Amino acid sequence: MDLILIDDDLLVTTALKTILEADPELHVLASGCSGKDAVALYERLQPDVLLMDIRMKDVDGLTAAQAILAKDPNARILLLTTFSDDEYIVKALKIGACGYLLKQDYSHLIPAIKAVYTGQTVFGTEITERLPLLLRGTQKPNLIEYQISEKELAIIKGVADGLSNREIAEALYLSEGTVRNYLSTILAKLELRDRTQLAVFYLTRC
Repeated sequence: MDLILIDDDLLVTTALKTILEADPELHVLASGCSGKDAVALYERLQPDVLLMDIRMKDVDGLTAAQAILAKDPNARILLLTTFSDDEYIVKALKIGACGYLLKQDYSHLIPAIKAVYTGQTVFGTEITERLPLLLRGTQKPNLIEYQISEKELAIIKGVADGLSNREIAEALYLSEGTVRNYLSTILAKLELRDRTQLAVFYLTRC
């Protein structure tokens, strides 16, 4: 799996390269120190995953991610930062980043990269627990155009509220297997990858 690392601290990129390449499945193609580097390197090298800091001189990571995703909506971008800033988290979700991890979560970094590579959306536990609160009060999506039924909408809301499949099943008097089937259909209709993206779609889409 080919990676690009972007961080304005050379010691961080050096340490990350050492950590990541200890796994034989991971290979760092290049590293950079700014958002401009990220955009240029991504366009030239087309990595499997781009791992990028947020706060950087010149162009920040969120702006760079937005520029990359505008050209390649399938880009797998994992943001790694020391800042658990609410505004950053919400923007990362809205622009379509595949993940947002705190640098303190180094032990989860390799599993997160591999999860992002397989199409999952990854956020640190602390961030995931805060999502409903952070996104509460934003305008809810109109799902009629996607042919979402009332039952499906109830399941989507359950996911957005952080409920497990079992809890959704109990609340709606369904079996857990039926909820799983509904979720597969819903994700296909909305062209989303996983539960996290589904929750973000419900909580943020205008």
